[in-house]
Amino acid sequence: MPPDVDLAAAREALLAERTRLREELGEPIQSPGQMTYGSQAAAATFVFEQQRDLALRDHEKNQLAQVDAALAALDGGTYGTCRSCGKPIAPARLEAIPWAQLCIECAGKARR
Repeated sequence: MPPDVDLAAAREALLAERTRLREELGEPIQSPGQMTYGSQAAAATFVFEQQRDLALRDHEKNQLAQVDAALAALDGGTYGTCRSCGKPIAPARLEAIPWAQLCIECAGKARR
């Protein structure tokens, strides 16, 4: 664990993010209901918006899993350690993204 990381602040930020994500995931996605003959553009727009909402929900589920993993790492004493290389994650990165599981170098490699 990096020595400069404020664990209490990290836990508070992670718990707040988990609460926010759970609230957003609890909101239902509006279904199209009965479609009538009419504007195909309006129907296409509605379907697009529904697909967008589903994609955002998948992203939020993934982020919630990362937040839960970070909280487990806090409890296990491994918070702030890169899961790929084992080096400490920079405190500034953890402050910006408290659920970060990779150091900036490994995150860059993973994106390529």
